Amino acid sequence: MDDTQKQNKIMRVITGIVISLIALMCLFLGGIPILAFLIVVVFLGSIEYVKILRTKGFHPSLSLILLADVTFSLLIFFRRFDLLPSIISLAVMASFLMVLFMGRQPYIVNVATTALGFLYCGWLPCHLLLIRQIGLDRINAFQIGVNEGLWLVIFVFLIVVATDIGGYYFGSKFGKRKLSPVISPKKTVEGAIGAGIAAIIVAVFGVFYTNLSLFEAMFAGFLITVSSQLGDLSESLVKRDAGVKDSSNILPGHGGILDRTDGYLFAVPVAYYYFVNFTHGHNILIEFFKYVQGVVNVYF
Repeated sequence: MDDTQKQNKIMRVITGIVISLIALMCLFLGGIPILAFLIVVVFLGSIEYVKILRTKGFHPSLSLILLADVTFSLLIFFRRFDLLPSIISLAVMASFLMVLFMGRQPYIVNVATTALGFLYCGWLPCHLLLIRQIGLDRINAFQIGVNEGLWLVIFVFLIVVATDIGGYYFGSKFGKRKLSPVISPKKTVEGAIGAGIAAIIVAVFGVFYTNLSLFEAMFAGFLITVSSQLGDLSESLVKRDAGVKDSSNILPGHGGILDRTDGYLFAVPVAYYYFVNFTHGHNILIEFFKYVQGVVNVYF
């Protein structure tokens, strides 16, 4: 390993530690700190997304994407979930109008990439706030203290980290068969399996600090590691199609915000809907079977 590689490795470690400490502090404080952290992440990620697509010749509306991103974050923070369908609908319609009056050739692809931009870079990461709010019954500027949402966020983060580490170790040690040679040539089937094993092992320990049962924790670990790897591949798809290696160089040794958060963009929403529909809310399977039983009782 030459001096440049050593320096890059050191910078990668330092950057990773700093980002992790900032993220953990904001997650613990909750409230305004986590809202501010989220807005910064989606703001920078959206800029990277637009820059990537511009290299492809597309011109999504950055201003609309950023406006929608911030609006999603604020509505979730203030728990105005009733307004979210209206805002998403208006944002989609505005995508057409912004492209029509941007002064460029109004290609439909610019409408599509604008809508994808605020859904991918704004709506998906906003589920971090939704998980953090689990177990809280009011809006607080600071949510200092332990609640179930905090532990569930940490649970998700640890599984995504385990997925990355397990995938890298098993892939470099045993990787032979390419997982997706066109999209991401370095990823292997063995690495993906190793990532899943590491994630589920880490998920098992979730029973000690969350209200999840052993089965719920393991199944959550499976869902999160699969969605994290799919999120990674999806971001690679965007970059591969645009012909870029990293989304940016804002994070020394890590690339860009999207490079660092791609796994979370899929893992966090999947985890949230699993928690609220199966472990920390109404279990939709139980409700479905009760409905079926009611129908059977009525007609038979």
